[in-house]
Parts: sequence; structure tokens; C-alpha cells
Amino acid sequence: MRGFCFGVFLFLIAQAAPADSGRLQISGYGVINYANFFWETDPERRAHIDVERLVVAPKYQVNDTIRLEAELEFEHGGTGITMEFDKFEEFGEFEMEVEKGGEVIVEKLAAVFEFRPTFNLRIGHIIVPVGLTAKRHRPQHYFTTTRPESESNLIPTIWHENGIEIFGKFGGFNYQAQVVNGLDSTGFSSRQWIVGGHQLRFEAANAEDFALVGRVDYTVTDGAVLGFSGYYGDSADNRPKPDFQPDAHVSIVDLHGFYEVGALKIRGLFLYGALENSELVSKANRNLSNNLNVKRTPVGSRAHGGYVEVGYNVLTFFKSSLNTQAALDLFVRYDNYDTMAEVKGDIFDNPRWERKAWTFGANYHPHPQIVFKGHYSARRLGTVVENQENTAAFGFGFQY
Repeated sequence: MRGFCFGVFLFLIAQAAPADSGRLQISGYGVINYANFFWETDPERRAHIDVERLVVAPKYQVNDTIRLEAELEFEHGGTGITMEFDKFEEFGEFEMEVEKGGEVIVEKLAAVFEFRPTFNLRIGHIIVPVGLTAKRHRPQHYFTTTRPESESNLIPTIWHENGIEIFGKFGGFNYQAQVVNGLDSTGFSSRQWIVGGHQLRFEAANAEDFALVGRVDYTVTDGAVLGFSGYYGDSADNRPKPDFQPDAHVSIVDLHGFYEVGALKIRGLFLYGALENSELVSKANRNLSNNLNVKRTPVGSRAHGGYVEVGYNVLTFFKSSLNTQAALDLFVRYDNYDTMAEVKGDIFDNPRWERKAWTFGANYHPHPQIVFKGHYSARRLGTVVENQENTAAFGFGFQY
């Protein structure tokens, strides 16, 4: 249904201005990845190839003040049914789940009213600007084949909700402030904290609880930005059934930045989050129906994580004899995150969810819009034995 609505949107805007195609702009990106796993925690894990995503993002300039924008994402090769075994969320027991093999998702569908540089308005289905990936999610914006693991295991990436936003610019400062529908605490889990609370399981998102979101970025110089963002909202009343009476506020703050000047690229983020009444959420989630297709595992009261990645374009040493558009970035990244950094009540603080990883690899850009990636990641868990999860991955990405 979402894909059909998006197709109608494209048709209407195309018909609206057949003689003025300059008002319509279409961009997007795509990613395909291969991964081979050498995990002590799961020796039989199979290598796989994932058509991770194809994104189409049209924009239509109605007039000097009003713009329509949308973003449609095809994930994992389309839609269907698949079976998955997850033996980690149940402390060593296998858990069988049925979930979507792929998705067609409307990540953005909004109207933008541009009044002046310092004050503008966006309303509709919008991107929640928490974290670094929210603003930099194309394959050229991160070195590894998949998005940074420490961020994507703590918050949804990309996070999109329904709401209203004001945004603008003061000198070198860019700001965003939003009111959006809140999370659903039935989807919270040990492995990925509040990620599963992103309301994608039903046709409509519950909007009993709303959240406040803010972000400020400062441009130090061309190619160098520092910023922070925050999120605060209740997740208790957006559950599918009114089965939870206490509050369950989610609080998140992050610091992020990047430096991409010349041959050197440095990117990093630190994120901290808290969940109110996490022990009561965990208890309530244990009694959820199997048909809801959620993890039903304990949830941490605190979670934190971060990463730093550094890359250098070694082709700058040979620019006089090579294609000046090409680049070969050799990189290293360190991730450190814990989705159960603190727990409350009688919840077991499972050390399996304390994770650290070193990743090394290369990105080859034959053209600024195309990238071929390869990396080797060595992840270590907080457990004493069987704590190694090593992965070799290769990927291809493009943007247009």
C-alpha cells in the first residue's frame, strides 16, 4: 500500500508540470553487500549476499516557497516471508521467528515551507535527526559495507516518524527542532535496545505519546562539522494494547562530527541513552503474544556506544599519473557499545551485549558517485569464552 501511494505521488507531480521538468529532481542511492562470518558464538552462520537497499528520492518545487519531498526505500530485495533462528536473545536457546524478507518503506513524505534562512517548516513523515547516520546515510558517508554498528544497534537508522519540524541556519549553525510520534516499547530488546520500538509493524503508527527532538550542527570549515542531538519521549502508551500503566520515557543524547578535508577523513559519534522503568517494561514484554513478532527479552535502563573511523586516500600520492576523480581510502574504525550498560531490578546484565570491534578495510571510488568496499571486522564480546565474532565483507554502492 505504501509503495502504491508513493507511485501515485510520483505520477501526480509528473503530471503537474510536464512543461517544467526543472521543478522535479530525483536522486537516490543503492547498496549490495556480501559477508562471510567466522563467529565462535554461531559457527554455522552462513555467508550471504544482501541487496541491502535501493532508494528513490524525488523532490518537486511547487513555487519559490513550497517544496514537496519524498523518499522510498526498497530493502533486502523486495518483500516476502523468511524464517530466522535467533539463539542469542533467549540466552542460548533457539527462537524461531517469522518476519519480512524485505520491505518497501516510505522514509519521507513531507511538505517544506521555506520562509527565510533562519526559519523554515517541514511537516509530514520526516527523518528524525538523531545521530550521525541520520544526516549521512549514503554509502559514500561511511567506510564499512553496512552502516556503523555501534549506532545502528542503539537507535533506528534511518529513523523516520510522523510530525512537524522547524529548521534554519544562523551563520555557521544549523538547527532542527521536531515534535514526532513516539516509540512503541513492546519492540525494545537486549540486543538492540530501543531500535525495535520504531513503529513499522502496523499500517498506522500509534500517536498517544509524542517525542521532542533537537539537533544543532556547527560548520567549522568546509568539510568539517561538529554537532549534538537529543530525543525525549514516552513509549508506554504507543504499545498495541493499553497493557502498561507507568511511564517509559526514552532519553537520548549524542555528540557527533566529521572532518573530510583533502585526503583525510575522520568521523565519530558518542551516544548515551536511558529508559525509564526498564524493569517494568521487561516484565510486561515477557507476556506479549507470539503473534506480535517481537523479541520479548530484558531491556537495559542505560545504553551507550560510539565509534571513531579514520581513512586516507592513498591515491593522492600518485595524482599526477592517475584519474583525478578516483580515490582509494584505506581506513580503520573502532566501535564500543553496550545495549545493557545498566539494568534495574532483577534483570540479568548479560555481558554478551557489551561489544567492541576493530575494523580495517579499503574503499575504492572509480568515480565520486560509485564505491567498492571491503573490510575485515574483529568483534569481541564481554563474555569470557566464545566471545569472537569476525566478519569479512565486500560491497558495492552508488548514488545519483
